[in-house]
Amino acid sequence: MNYLEFKEIRKKLNMKQADIAKSIGVGTRAVQYWEKGERKIPETTAYFVTNLLLKQQELNDDSASPVVFSDLKIMHVPLANQYAQAGYLSNFADEEYIESLPTIPFTDDVEHRGEYMCFEVKGDSMDNGSYESYLEGDIILCRNIRQDYWMSRLHYDKWDFVIVHKEKGILVKRIINHDVERGIITLHSLNEYYEDFEIHLKDVAKLFNIISTRRKNNRR
Repeated sequence: MNYLEFKEIRKKLNMKQADIAKSIGVGTRAVQYWEKGERKIPETTAYFVTNLLLKQQELNDDSASPVVFSDLKIMHVPLANQYAQAGYLSNFADEEYIESLPTIPFTDDVEHRGEYMCFEVKGDSMDNGSYESYLEGDIILCRNIRQDYWMSRLHYDKWDFVIVHKEKGILVKRIINHDVERGIITLHSLNEYYEDFEIHLKDVAKLFNIISTRRKNNRR
């Protein structure tokens, strides 16, 4: 998205620079830089404002009443990008560290219940060329699975997972088996060049369901 497109969307939304900055979770100065073309508009911001415009257009099609943005469910979810993941592994329990991470706004993807995190995908282990793939650079929205739920069979036929392993780091994988009695899960990569392997849940710090994926427009 270029600066002219961003400015046009803001006007169609009938929002001032300060209003849209508050919705996105940035300062008004950042919006001013974007609209002057002095700084690149983040892809997640472009996605968010486009989503807002679509919601307004949908509502206008159904009714003459203007959209009320305060009614939208907006959650600013912390992002552990590729460079921050080593730090997240050491500080996932530190609230101050989590609050220091950049955030991504989500509207209709979240239920405002539970703990959410975003991760940036690294590597090609989950890329097999299909629509199910997670590509390097994808941003995945994840919801934490409480540890007391690990004692029952995980719903691995419904979700893919992010596993925060104490030694192996942050893993994006598909779980294909959960031995509840032994506390062992089998992890599978979509890329056939990577073999399946087992890990014990006692070595896992956090476990997340993958809820949705954001991808650059110029990628499959």
